[in-house]
Amino acid sequence: MAPILYGAPFSTCTQRIMLAFQEIGLEFEFKDIGRDWSVLKAPEWLEKQPFAMVPYIVDGDFLLYESRAITKYAVSKYGNGSTLVPSPSDLEATARFDAACSIEQANFDKFVGEILWEKVYKLWSGGATDEARVKELFDKLEQRMDGYERILSRQNYLAGDIVTLADLSHVPYAWMLETSLKSDIFAKRPNVSRWWDDLKTRPQWKAVVAKTTAA
Repeated sequence: MAPILYGAPFSTCTQRIMLAFQEIGLEFEFKDIGRDWSVLKAPEWLEKQPFAMVPYIVDGDFLLYESRAITKYAVSKYGNGSTLVPSPSDLEATARFDAACSIEQANFDKFVGEILWEKVYKLWSGGATDEARVKELFDKLEQRMDGYERILSRQNYLAGDIVTLADLSHVPYAWMLETSLKSDIFAKRPNVSRWWDDLKTRPQWKAVVAKTTAA
């Protein structure tokens, strides 16, 4: 039985999982919850996702939430030797991968998530963008991107010269930054630009964009 993904097409965390599934050629069933966010407060949903968020997966009798954990689980179980997650026997590669995953969460997601909240998601609930806060966040993100540029001047990807889930985890938020907010934060740095061009043009991401745009 194929894993079942419960989520929403416009959810970047759902897209993160879809991208990983595409990368390893994993067939899955998608349960689209739509835009009725009241579903997330229902007792039956909270039993499966205690933080009232999306997404989660059901794989046989196994249930898992948190998108990054789901991608690592799927690649480890179904990836047939995929290098998106290094072999646990390679301690140095695993350490570099773990460091790269931490970089994404502490130096990218932390700032971009709040920028997109202010510029996009907040408006959905009738709120107003705090432009001063957005500028502050972009200033901090610019500093972090300088760190990315230094890393990527020495290697092709964040964990080395092979793409991993640490790189792919950036893609949904980075895509929104570029397409929705028209940010040039990647383009102005040559090595970051090269890295981002590689990620956003992957056929697997194009397939996710096609699927989620059509939904």
